[in-house]
Amino acid sequence: MHRYQSPSPDDAAYIDAVVDRVEASLDESLLPVDIFNDDRIFAAEMQRIFTKNWVFMGHESEIPNKGDFVMRRIGVDRVILVRDSTGTIRVLNNHCRHRGTEICHEDSGNTSVFKCPYHGWAYKNDGDWAGAPLMKDAYGEKLDARDWGLLRAPKVETLFGFVFASLSEDVPPLREALGDAVWAFEAIFNLHEDGVEVLGPPEVFTVKADWKNGAENFAGDAYHVGTTHYSNTLDGFIPGLNNVAVAAHGYDFGNGNSFIGHSIHELIAPPFTLWGYPEEVRSQFQFDRLDDVQREMIENRPPTIGTIFPNLSYLRFPQPYKENEWPIPFTNIRVWQPVAPGVMELWTWEFEYTCAPQEYKDKAYLAGQYGFGSGGVFEQDDTVVWEGIAKAGKSSWAREAGMRLHLRQKRNGPDPEWQGPGRYYESILGEYLQEEFYRRWVKEMRSHKTTQPAEIRAAGIAAGGAETVGTTASTETALAAIAETEKKQGALA
Repeated sequence: MHRYQSPSPDDAAYIDAVVDRVEASLDESLLPVDIFNDDRIFAAEMQRIFTKNWVFMGHESEIPNKGDFVMRRIGVDRVILVRDSTGTIRVLNNHCRHRGTEICHEDSGNTSVFKCPYHGWAYKNDGDWAGAPLMKDAYGEKLDARDWGLLRAPKVETLFGFVFASLSEDVPPLREALGDAVWAFEAIFNLHEDGVEVLGPPEVFTVKADWKNGAENFAGDAYHVGTTHYSNTLDGFIPGLNNVAVAAHGYDFGNGNSFIGHSIHELIAPPFTLWGYPEEVRSQFQFDRLDDVQREMIENRPPTIGTIFPNLSYLRFPQPYKENEWPIPFTNIRVWQPVAPGVMELWTWEFEYTCAPQEYKDKAYLAGQYGFGSGGVFEQDDTVVWEGIAKAGKSSWAREAGMRLHLRQKRNGPDPEWQGPGRYYESILGEYLQEEFYRRWVKEMRSHKTTQPAEIRAAGIAAGGAETVGTTASTETALAAIAETEKKQGALA
C-alpha cells in the first residue's frame, strides 16, 4: 500500500510548478490530465489537503452507544471514530505509541479498551494510555496517560449528526468552514427534528481511479448521464435519461462546495415534487424548520447530487427498488477515499429520515443499492469510465504531449434573481462547478506556504531564499524579523 512522505525541496518545486500549470489552465477552461495519477501530487494532497481541512468521518447513528466505534480514514491513515465512556465522540490514530503497530483490526464494535496485539499496551476508549503488561518490572511506574495516549484529532464537530474531523488546530469552526453549503445541508437533512439515520454499515470497494474524479463528477456533472447511463433507458429500467442534463440546475456555494438540482416533477411526472417522497413520509416533514427559499427549492428543484470539498458527496434521487416498481427517493452518502495515486476506495452509506416507516426505509435501502451499491447499475457505469482517466494521467504519451482536458462548455452565468446564498444557475451545462472544485484544489495545494511553522519560514529567510525549507544560518534573527512583521500586521488589522 502506498505511504506518503514529505516532499523534498525538489519535489516541492515540481508540485508548485504543476499547481501553477493547473491554475493557468483553468484560466483557459482546461485541466492537465497528469494530476490524476502522480506520486508527488498524491503525497502533497495527503499533507496539504487531508491533514489541513475538515474531513467527513461518519454519522452519530453509527455509534449510538458509549464504547461504539467504527474504523475510518483521514488521507491514507486509518483512524478510530469512537464514542468514549463519557459519550464524547473522538477520532483516534490507530497506531500504538510503543512500537507503532495498528491496535484495532475490526471494522466496528464496542469496547472500553483498545489493546495492542504486539506487546499489549492498552488504551481507554478516549485514547488515554491505560496500562501495559509487567508494569512494575518493565517500567517501574505508570506512564503519563495523556502523554502516551493515542494521537487524537484536535478538532471533531458534527452537523445534523454528520461527524467531521480535522488534524489541524488552525481550521475555522465546521459551520464557518462549510460556509453557505450549510444552508443546503440544512434543506436536505433538517426536515424533521429526529434527523436522518444510517440504514446499514458502509460498503467499501476499490476503484482504480483518482479520488478527484468522483468528487468532480458529483460536484456538477449531469452531462454524462445521457451517455454513460443510457443503457438503463435502453433496457426500460429508467426512461428519459438522455434528457437529465437539460432538467438539471447548478448551486454554487463557494469553496468547491456545490450541488446539482433537478426539476424532477418535470423530468418524471408532476407528483415528483420534494424528491418524489410519498405522502407517508412527506406528511411528517416539519417545513417550518426551513426558510422560504429553502422550501421553494426542495419543492421544485431539490439538490439531488453534490460534493463538499474535498471528498464527501451526496445523492438523493427517486428510483425503483426493483423492476416495475414506482420510483422512491433514496439518500446515498459517499466518500472518495484516496489510497494511492490513481486508486481510491469508494465508501457508500444509505440514509433515511428516522421518522419514515421501517417498510419505507427497507425499500429506500434497496433502491439506493440497486443503483449505487458496489454492484449498482449506475455505479458500475461510472467507475468504469473514471478508471480510464487514471490511465490517461499515467500515460507517457499524454504527459509528453502536455494533454489538457476540456472544460469549455457554453456558460450562461448565474441567475440574478436568486434569493438564496451562493449562486444559482438555471442550466447545469457549462462545467463551472467542476472548475470551482479545481480552483479550491489549487488554493489548498498552495496553503502550506501560509501555514509553515515560523521556524521553517525563518530558516528559509535566514538562508537568503524564499520561504521554503532552508538551511541554518541566523535563524534567530529571521525569527525576530518575522515576529516584528506579524506584530506590525496585527497593529494594522
